[in-house]
Amino acid sequence: MGAENQQERLDKKWVVGFVDGEGCFHVSVNKMDCMKLGWQVLPEFRIVQHERDESVLYRLKEVLDCGNVVVNHGDRKELRVRGIEDLNKIVKFFEAHELQTTKKDNFNLFAKVISMMNKGQHLTEHGLKEIAKIASLMNRQVRRKYLESSETIRQTRK
Repeated sequence: MGAENQQERLDKKWVVGFVDGEGCFHVSVNKMDCMKLGWQVLPEFRIVQHERDESVLYRLKEVLDCGNVVVNHGDRKELRVRGIEDLNKIVKFFEAHELQTTKKDNFNLFAKVISMMNKGQHLTEHGLKEIAKIASLMNRQVRRKYLESSETIRQTRK
């Protein structure tokens, strides 16, 4: 990398601070009949910015070595990271460069889900239930569809 690129590369401490303020670690459990258990676990890491700041998303993508910059909504863009290989890079980065706000709590839950997925636990009913419970504790603690489904309610009452 040339000297010019080194100066443009973001400092890792700056990245941590930026993600503390603007990043989102999210796990959804979506109904999907074509999946073996009828549900899909979709973890993702996102950072949304107005399109005028799109260049910072590309610079973050370079530092994190993963993700795609895509349209979020209207004049907003996002760096979106999906896929277990890239999400493992995100977990590794934030384990090495610790978040400083309560976002760290969401990250720790997110990292637990990624670890479970690395072990294939999302492909079992027990693992799927555990992931859904973890996801329900993240961010705004919105009740997840999987935990509210009639089949799940019947299974948890046994």
